[in-house]
Amino acid sequence: MGQKVHPVGFRLGVSKDWQAKWYADRNYTELLQEDLKIRAAIASKYAADDVSRVDIERAAKQVTVTVFTARPGIVIGRGGQRVDEMRRILEQVAGKRVRLNIMEVARPEQDAYLVARSIAQQIQRRISHRRAMKQAISRAMDSGAQGIKVRCSGRLTGSEYSRKETLYQGRVPLHTLRADIDYAQVVAHTTLGCTGIKVWIYKGDIISEAERLHAEAPPVVPHMEGEEVEEEAKVEEEAKVEEVKVEEEAKVEEEAKVEVEAKVEEEAKVEVEAKVEEGVRAKEKPKAKEKPKAKEKAKVKEKPKTKEKPKAKEKPKAKEKAEVKEKSKTKEKPKAKEKAEIETPED
Repeated sequence: MGQKVHPVGFRLGVSKDWQAKWYADRNYTELLQEDLKIRAAIASKYAADDVSRVDIERAAKQVTVTVFTARPGIVIGRGGQRVDEMRRILEQVAGKRVRLNIMEVARPEQDAYLVARSIAQQIQRRISHRRAMKQAISRAMDSGAQGIKVRCSGRLTGSEYSRKETLYQGRVPLHTLRADIDYAQVVAHTTLGCTGIKVWIYKGDIISEAERLHAEAPPVVPHMEGEEVEEEAKVEEEAKVEEVKVEEEAKVEEEAKVEVEAKVEEEAKVEVEAKVEEGVRAKEKPKAKEKPKAKEKAKVKEKPKTKEKPKAKEKPKAKEKAEVKEKSKTKEKPKAKEKAEIETPED
């Protein structure tokens, strides 16, 4: 026994919203039947106009119907004629005032109901189911879908026994609640019987604000081995180097500012000192009576010349030297006499 859950019902309130938004205490069944009639009337009126989804909201005395279609121009008609006709039909069905809104489906290649319906129409025109499935998958992936899975079941290619055939591309995480998966089921009525088509389209993850803030915070990464650790280390080193460069540039700018300020202060001081010196010089100009100093200098130069005259008296020194020499000679002569006296007795 298969234990499978409807992908849209599984995600209601998490990443998907209800197609009928109203509440009733007693007449719940009546309002539910009205919704079914409204949807059937829209499906019959716009059978070939690519209507994807119908949302119904109820107020006290008004019903708001929003139709999502891939061709809003055809649904609205010239001057809104078809919209007015559809509004009158819905008011007769509901018995209340109806407000009809037409919304455009931005990417019909990623809408599961429109994709399944196009495959069913091709199968009804006796086109190969594999060809239809492959074309739908390629279009969905080209439009930006992250994954798609298509399944056809029934008397495929007119065989006598029923079988299933599934084609898929990308990834379709059915167990992930925040995954935005669009699901649709359409029946193709052929001469050989009914063929069921199921389509799953994965468009990406829907992240809440809390999860987004948590994801933006720096995660605590455990120890990993291999190239990942090296890459992370390189990234961290590059970030640190960039921070150091920014800090150095800031320091250089601050030093340049300080130098400029110091130069400005020095120039200001020099200007002030120059002004002070000019004021002092201006005050010292009246002292022009300093000429006697020249006379004093002349006297000082003349005095050494008068003192040099006694040097002429140095001549007596030469006389003294001659006298000393004579005395030494006179003293040496007795020695010779003594030598003669000493030699004579021996003779």
